Amino acid sequence: MLIGIGIFAKIMARILSIDYGRKRCGIAATDPLQIIVTAIDTVATQVLFDYLVKYMSEEVVEKIVFGKPTHADGNETFLMDDIRLFIKKLLKKYPNMETDFQDESFTSVEAKHIIRLSGAKKKKRKDKALIDKISAVIILQKYLNHI
Repeated sequence: MLIGIGIFAKIMARILSIDYGRKRCGIAATDPLQIIVTAIDTVATQVLFDYLVKYMSEEVVEKIVFGKPTHADGNETFLMDDIRLFIKKLLKKYPNMETDFQDESFTSVEAKHIIRLSGAKKKKRKDKALIDKISAVIILQKYLNHI
């Protein structure tokens, strides 16, 4: 019986994704069954840690996937140093939290295209917070297709 409960608890945990930026971070999450990905929020990078602490006090999170920013040649951008520092801080608070990376190449372009296809007005299409949030959804959808 305990084995079944352990498996059920693991299945009922969300996976988060973060489109990490110097100013803002887009956040998306799966449903507890890890089937559907939903845009959650866009927050200032300086408050991301506190935001996640609050979110994880209300929801069970199994893993956090960070978008991996790379140059066209495949080399990591300067932002990876910031992301690694953030993950180190996060793992001090949540030592058992799984983290992973997903290539985020062209997610902003894809997000802009999706927003345009949705029929959004020009002002909405230029909303960087919305673009970051949709980018986080794309990162997580790509990640789920790889695992």
